[in-house]
Amino acid sequence: MSTLIVILIGVLVLLLGVGIGYYLRVIVALGKRKSIEIDIKQMLVGAKEEAQKITDEAKNKAEKRLAELKEEEKKHEVEFKETEKRLIKKDEFLDVRQVEINKEAENIKLKVDEIKKIQEKVVGLETEKMAELERVAKLSVDEAKEELMRDIEKKYEEDILIRIQKLENSNEEKLDRRAKDILATSIQRLASSTASELMTTIVSIPNNEIKGKVIGKEGRNIRAFERASGVELIVDDTPGSIIISSFDPIRRQVARLALENLILDGRIQPAKIEELVEKAKEEINKIIKEKGEQAVYECGIFNFDPRIVAIIGRLYFRTSYGQNVLQHSIEMAHIAGMIAEELGADVAIAKAGALVHDIGKALDHEVQGTHIEIGMRILQKFGADERIITAMKSHHEDHPYETIESVIVQTADAISGGRPGARRDSVENYLKRLQELEALVNGFTGVEKSYALQAGREIRIFVTPEKVSDAEAKIIAHDIAVKIEQELKYPGEIKVTMIRETRIIEYAR
Repeated sequence: MSTLIVILIGVLVLLLGVGIGYYLRVIVALGKRKSIEIDIKQMLVGAKEEAQKITDEAKNKAEKRLAELKEEEKKHEVEFKETEKRLIKKDEFLDVRQVEINKEAENIKLKVDEIKKIQEKVVGLETEKMAELERVAKLSVDEAKEELMRDIEKKYEEDILIRIQKLENSNEEKLDRRAKDILATSIQRLASSTASELMTTIVSIPNNEIKGKVIGKEGRNIRAFERASGVELIVDDTPGSIIISSFDPIRRQVARLALENLILDGRIQPAKIEELVEKAKEEINKIIKEKGEQAVYECGIFNFDPRIVAIIGRLYFRTSYGQNVLQHSIEMAHIAGMIAEELGADVAIAKAGALVHDIGKALDHEVQGTHIEIGMRILQKFGADERIITAMKSHHEDHPYETIESVIVQTADAISGGRPGARRDSVENYLKRLQELEALVNGFTGVEKSYALQAGREIRIFVTPEKVSDAEAKIIAHDIAVKIEQELKYPGEIKVTMIRETRIIEYAR
């Protein structure tokens, strides 16, 4: 019983504590709420006061700005009124000026009409006067003019002739002096060397043992080399060198390259010789192309067909009176360009015409006709400018001078070829005789190729074995010797060597 009472008392005490705690918490909460409401009211009051201040400041600023704008508006009104007054005054002045201009224009029209009437009267009076003069003099105006000129000519004929002669002499002297100045300047600006081409090429060898290999057993290697390349090898006691002799510079260069490659390779025998000679020919063709491209680039000519450029490169291995034709053509192109600049002619046409003026010499031994005709056909075939053809065709005066550029090309040719040491007539005549000898032999049926050797003292002929028998070869050799005696005049004796070689090739696979 007592325990129950204790429990009840404890529960009551607990409930009482909870109620007192809740009441105290409510009282604390109400106190905090009141303090928060007071803070909020204070903040609202402060915000209202701040807003009122901002509103008052804005109002004051707006009133000041409004006052400033009113003052500016008043100023603008005053300025506008002044401008309006000025414009009114200007309009009034322009109106007055327009009236004056109109009056002046009317006066000018009246004066123009008066002047026209006076001019008509003057023309009429002059016409009447001329008619009266013609009637009295019984001469027309043209007849009177002619009569007057005849009288003056008769009276001052001697003075006029003397004056004309003086002018002609003076002009001739000036033109002659000017021409000499131009030529002297061109020659002075281009002073290239005048080295001439020789008939031999020397190939260095490392030791004398190589000479024996080049000659071969019983001379078979040297014969094979001469047959394949068309040159003559001179192997003498001179140490460290072998001489290649031929009038044709292309053959000499092919032989030089082939011989140098043979010496490097070391395997000197007929089959290898033929192989390396063919490779040397291909390499020479590359050199020809490079020389042509180098020539047109040096002369500043870039519109030629590549085939023309290749033919120009062949001139590197041609000579004219001992002078390298390509070097001569390049030199001419520079001289022609200088003269064209001085005379105001077309520099590009003059230089191109000079560069290709001897292009026919690259093929003159293969095609019939003079080198000028061959050159013209080459340029026409490959689409060269007609003005270039016109400029180059007159350099030997075979064709009339049609343009100033053709005269310039002829002049440049004379300058380049006429300098001391540039050419040697004897060399050109010698080469011409050798070419004629080969051309005569190549005209026989069955002849495959021929080479003039020993300075023209020997002609070596290769015939096609399928077309010519041994007996026929003897007959052809005799006929060639007879024809040489009849048509060509040479001092001494010419040896005719006929070679007929049968070669059979099979392949084992």
